[in-house]
Amino acid sequence: MRPQEFGPSLEAQWVRVRARLKGEFGEAAYKSWLKPLTLVGVDDGVARIAVPTRFMQDWVRQHYSDRIKTLWRAENKMVRTVEILVQPAAGLQPPPALPATGTAQRPTASAQRGTAPAYGAPSQATNGLAAPAIARAPDDVESFGAPLDPRFTFESFVQGKSNEFAAAAARRVADEGKVPFNPLFLYGGVGLGMTHLMHAMAWHIRKRNPQRRVVYLSAEKFMYQFIRAMRFKDTMSFKEQFRSVDVLLVDDVQFISGKDATQEEFFHTFNALVDQNKQIVLSADKSPADLEGLEDRVRSRLGWGLVADIHPTTYELRLGILQSKAEKLGAAMPPKVLEFLAHKIVANIRELEGALNRIVAHSTLVGRPIGLESAQEVLHDLLRASDRRVTIEEIQKKVAEHFAIRLADMHSPRRARQVARPRQVAMYLAKQLTSRSLPEIGRKFGGRDHTTVMHAVRKIDELRAADAAFSEDVELLRRMLEA
Repeated sequence: MRPQEFGPSLEAQWVRVRARLKGEFGEAAYKSWLKPLTLVGVDDGVARIAVPTRFMQDWVRQHYSDRIKTLWRAENKMVRTVEILVQPAAGLQPPPALPATGTAQRPTASAQRGTAPAYGAPSQATNGLAAPAIARAPDDVESFGAPLDPRFTFESFVQGKSNEFAAAAARRVADEGKVPFNPLFLYGGVGLGMTHLMHAMAWHIRKRNPQRRVVYLSAEKFMYQFIRAMRFKDTMSFKEQFRSVDVLLVDDVQFISGKDATQEEFFHTFNALVDQNKQIVLSADKSPADLEGLEDRVRSRLGWGLVADIHPTTYELRLGILQSKAEKLGAAMPPKVLEFLAHKIVANIRELEGALNRIVAHSTLVGRPIGLESAQEVLHDLLRASDRRVTIEEIQKKVAEHFAIRLADMHSPRRARQVARPRQVAMYLAKQLTSRSLPEIGRKFGGRDHTTVMHAVRKIDELRAADAAFSEDVELLRRMLEA
């Protein structure tokens, strides 16, 4: 039976129930989960309500069915229970998904058979036209993520003191059938191995259990897909995609900072997956506490599980990585060349690997044997840039000289203004000119907390904006250090 066949009384009851739901759960939840509900009928004390997809059925049952039953009983004492059914919109055929630029999309199995997908039907735009669908069948669920790099596995990950905790946590997540901690949050500087570990986890989980639905993508791609779903009024398909996975890995979470709508959707996706006991793995360039531009509720969720940082590489780790990469390239690298590179290139692993590739390519193309002298020639620009890199100790020394204070005052607990202000300037420059994390900078200034460094950076930014002379002073120090 359709609602109009029930008579005005039942229709009026359903309208009042929906109005109460909207008032209690808010506009956002109502639009996403409650507005699509359709009354099928009331029979033998059972109110039957239809939803368009199985995913929505599970969600509504879990979060709203009890309240719907209570409201129905308040309107109609004959209603004893509520049944949530899946009933796709009649006659609605799934239109083709939007193709990515320059690529052709493979139709799903259901589309090839000419039938609507069993996993859920796309929603309909308000103008009566079917919106471009971005939902896919469960067996195609990984296709809306990013491809995995076959080079990035646990076997190819070189472990050392600076990354052993993060690597152990990643292994635990990949090996466990159950969720050990949720989320696993990895953070560190650029090129230190977070992306490698995330790819390795995805490969390992898929290999151990091919039935588990694993999706890896960047936060930028998550935002892009969300914007596209909003543009085509198809947010339900977007929700169904991301909330139906078993393991979700999102890289570079700092990208959603300051993007309120994306943060809102990410927050709800995060909660939905945690409620279903699904694994979430995230990475960023800073710890959750240090990520600026995030809502407090999002930041608190990010630090909810296990937070593991990857420190800058040690000499031993860099040497081990170079030896491993050289073996895979099949290059005969003299030990002195590898030791030279490990000493000289300390910024990140990508730069280190790029230097090795340049040396091997030059030797292969020119036909010249690899030696220390030839390596220095090939990498002259990279080595010059590396030599110009500033250390926190150099910054402290230069700032102390400039403001005529003792170098020891950079580490002392003294809080007098004539000491505290130069110390804040040094922290600010350390943040601007080095790749060190906030906790590392704090440790270099007498074991101070990372929040002290954050305050110093904000304070100097404010003073520079308000005082042109002070800003010129700081800029002069920066140029002297970079010279």
